[in-house]
Amino acid sequence: MAGMSAKPPQLRAVRIWLFSVAALIALMVLVGGATRLTESGLSIVEWKPVSGSLPPLTDAQWTQAFEGYKTIPQYRELNAGMTLPEFKTIFWWEWSHRLLGRVIGAAYLLPFLYFLWRGAVRGELKRRLWLIFGLGALQGAVGWWMVASGLSQRVEVSQYRLATHLVLALLIFAAIVWTLRRLTERAPAIASIRLRITSAVLLVLTFVQLYFGALVAGLRAGRVYNTWPEIDGALVPSADRLWFETPWWRNLFDNTLTVQFEHRMTAYLLFALAIAHAIDAVRSRAGGGVIAGAWWLVAAITVQATLGILTLLHQVPIDLALTHQAVAIVVLTFAVLQVERLGARRTEREQPKLVPVGQPG
Repeated sequence: MAGMSAKPPQLRAVRIWLFSVAALIALMVLVGGATRLTESGLSIVEWKPVSGSLPPLTDAQWTQAFEGYKTIPQYRELNAGMTLPEFKTIFWWEWSHRLLGRVIGAAYLLPFLYFLWRGAVRGELKRRLWLIFGLGALQGAVGWWMVASGLSQRVEVSQYRLATHLVLALLIFAAIVWTLRRLTERAPAIASIRLRITSAVLLVLTFVQLYFGALVAGLRAGRVYNTWPEIDGALVPSADRLWFETPWWRNLFDNTLTVQFEHRMTAYLLFALAIAHAIDAVRSRAGGGVIAGAWWLVAAITVQATLGILTLLHQVPIDLALTHQAVAIVVLTFAVLQVERLGARRTEREQPKLVPVGQPG
């Protein structure tokens, strides 16, 4: 790749920066999962992007925060009688989640502005990094949009908004992983069109599965139908149980049985397609690390499916649930890397242009 064979210092700096931001986003997703599992997400009932960075520091401030929580349905219907020390426990989870979001914003924006100022990033890379920043800003608004859904009439956030919030976070993570991969010099992979198509389908299916997983979490559907491989007493539940809500499509998002069933079926499909993709890579003797990448994806999906089954059978203990979520991030990473590895060879116009730090941009 032009300008990258010597691995100049500014390129290494950009890689380290993006890798650090990706790691922080992965941590953010896990903290968000813990916040949901501990029922902490509605403990802060106001959105204060700047002043909210500080937690309550006095007894009066803690009392004010607690009184705010007492005004929402979750407290009245689920946690009436909660003590102040109990409230502090859930408050710290949500505050940590929001603080980490602020840290990620600063960790992305400040180095990015520095690289722009020094003329270290240009062209396609610059445009892609601005797009990622825009998605990050949107994510903050989506986070509050999600929380707001549980402050007036519900005792929890909307599963639709929860799923949107999670998938957007992972989309940002995937975009950063993709960008990191594009900054790596390597020979182009030699592979068939079929392999390129199946890798793309695997990535899309991974995002669909992540969305369904978020619906399962939002509906707490993992705490019911805790058997495997049967669900509701059969491998395939009866149609009248799967589709009893009207209009029919609401079952895909609101019916706990249907949501858990579609999450299981998508897992089976993802596993089968990943194996078929890996076998195809071996048979076609694909180069450029395609075969290894395919089998790493199969391995990650296998571990993820096993963890999903164990999490279900044990009725969603927090340690298994968070491990399940962590491996989902690994699966997404391998899926993104495989698609990028199999992507069409970049032209000079598409390659990111990097110039030494300090040189005019």
